[in-house]
Amino acid sequence: MFEKLEAVEKRYEELTKLIADPEMIANQSKWQKLVKEHASIEEIVLKFRKYKKVKKEMKEAEELMQDPEMKELAEVEYYEAKENIPKIEEELKILLIPKDPDDDKNIMCEIRAGAGGEEAALFAGTLFRMYTMYAEKKYWKLEVLNENETELGGYKEISFMITGKGVYSRLKFESGVHRVQRVPDTESSGRIHTSTATVAVLPVVEDVEIEINPADIKMEVFRASRSRRATHQ
Repeated sequence: MFEKLEAVEKRYEELTKLIADPEMIANQSKWQKLVKEHASIEEIVLKFRKYKKVKKEMKEAEELMQDPEMKELAEVEYYEAKENIPKIEEELKILLIPKDPDDDKNIMCEIRAGAGGEEAALFAGTLFRMYTMYAEKKYWKLEVLNENETELGGYKEISFMITGKGVYSRLKFESGVHRVQRVPDTESSGRIHTSTATVAVLPVVEDVEIEINPADIKMEVFRASRSRRATHQ
């Protein structure tokens, strides 16, 4: 595991130099790919550096424990560092698990009211506000693409796009049927209603550049035929 972590850190350092190179910055297409790769491994590199720092602190504290005057303080630092190491190792193992290639993509999301009539539409509205507040908290951008609002402020359906870092990784498991049981504001007898709403989350596909060789294009021209009908007096 640690050999792999060393290799990742080395690549991170290489990327740090590359994205600061003026010649590389001039090639925006390649530069953006490098910046994206740099950002994708930054978390694991920072965690690995923290691990090495704690290991170093533990070793230094162990050496200081030989000094009678420093022993008591050094023991506190030693055992604190020793306690943190297994936790950091576990976090590193999780970070090394291969990621979904779509995790860093933006998303298209659609919410549709299901069973429950107007209450289901209100529930769909509640879900939309929840995602809106979450996006604001994560400093993501949310753009409404289409909406069909009801008179009471709910939604029969609403679709929107969310852009930002790691959007799909955070929201991909929201896809599916959501269900709520509650006494709606529209219910005068206090009965509990069950309402559902479906949520679809799809990653936004990146633009793909396609080059077409003019020599490969075949042009065919067709002329529609006209049928004439004779009219007899």
